[in-house]
Amino acid sequence: MEDGSISKFKKICVFCGSHSGHREVFSVAATELGDELVNRKINLVYGGGSIGLMGMIAQRVFDGGCRVIGVIPKALVPLEISGEGVGEVRIVSDMHERKAEMAREADAFIALPGGYGTMEEVLEMITWSQLGIHKKPVGLLNVDGYYNSLLALFDNGVKEGFIKPSARDIVLSASNALDFNTHPSMIMLHLMRAGRWNNWGTIQKKEHNPM
Repeated sequence: MEDGSISKFKKICVFCGSHSGHREVFSVAATELGDELVNRKINLVYGGGSIGLMGMIAQRVFDGGCRVIGVIPKALVPLEISGEGVGEVRIVSDMHERKAEMAREADAFIALPGGYGTMEEVLEMITWSQLGIHKKPVGLLNVDGYYNSLLALFDNGVKEGFIKPSARDIVLSASNALDFNTHPSMIMLHLMRAGRWNNWGTIQKKEHNPM
């Protein structure tokens, strides 16, 4: 489905694992998300690795003719790049610089399944949104319920008084359900096919520098 809001998103940052996971469903989600980026002519910003889900989505987008920008700390190059990198690879000094560079480049953020690094990256983008550092959408692609426990933790944070309900609404999520809401401001991609955006917030182009 196309609408005018899609044109606001030229580059989307995808956080995801440097491993593929034990089940094929995760690899399928990564390649399908890559296909949706290509179909909508949206460029990819990602963690710069050529292995795991990172490598899968990057190669898919690159082969589809869209721009791929990988940002990777120098220390991770021998661990996460096997052979040649995919697309444009920017080597930075550390994890902090990596996240700042990815945030500057992207118009929105999606987290596929991943480990501590993926969760830390997307949580920082959520925190920056809460603090007003940026006003870009942040979403979880909740493949086969992978992020159910994390979403439940957020809900418990609201219940216990540590997360404001308005801050909980920052986090968009989509499942693998066939039913989805075709809200006119929805951006996305695989999410428009595979799930439902919840708590969609108004997208504002004006933002602060994340540095």
